[in-house]
Amino acid sequence: MKEFAKKVKLKENIDIDTVAISKDRYFPKAYVVDLPLETVPDHVWQDIFERLWRSGRNVWDRKLFVVGDKLRLVTTVENVEDKLDWVRGVVERTNRDVDEYNKEEEARETQLEEAMQKHTIEEDKASIDMIRGTLRKRYGAY
Repeated sequence: MKEFAKKVKLKENIDIDTVAISKDRYFPKAYVVDLPLETVPDHVWQDIFERLWRSGRNVWDRKLFVVGDKLRLVTTVENVEDKLDWVRGVVERTNRDVDEYNKEEEARETQLEEAMQKHTIEEDKASIDMIRGTLRKRYGAY
C-alpha cells in the first residue's frame, strides 16, 4: 500500500521569545522570522506549499521557505499581522491540497489494483486455455 502525504500545521502555543527573528543580510529593510511547524513536512507537502505561496500576490515583499521543521518568513515590518495570517492561510490551503492529492493517489492506487487483478485473471484464463489445448492434443477433442 502506498504511503500518503501528511498534513503539517504551524505549532500553536509557542514561546514567542524562542522564535528566531533576525535582520536579513540581503535586504536592508527585511527580517527573517522562523515559525515552528509541528513536524518536518514530506516532499509532497513541500512541493504543494512552494507552488501555493509563489502563486500569491505580493510575493515581492514576502518570501517563505521550509527549513526543516520551520517556515522561514522573510518580510518587512509593514503589515506583519496580515503576513502572518497569509502564512497560516497558505499552510491551510496546502493541507487541503494534500487531502486532494491523497484522494487522487488512493483512486490511482485502486485503479492500478483493479488493472492488475484484471491482468491476472486474463493471464490465468490464457494459461487455462493453453492447458486445455495441450490436453485436447494429447487426449483428443471432447
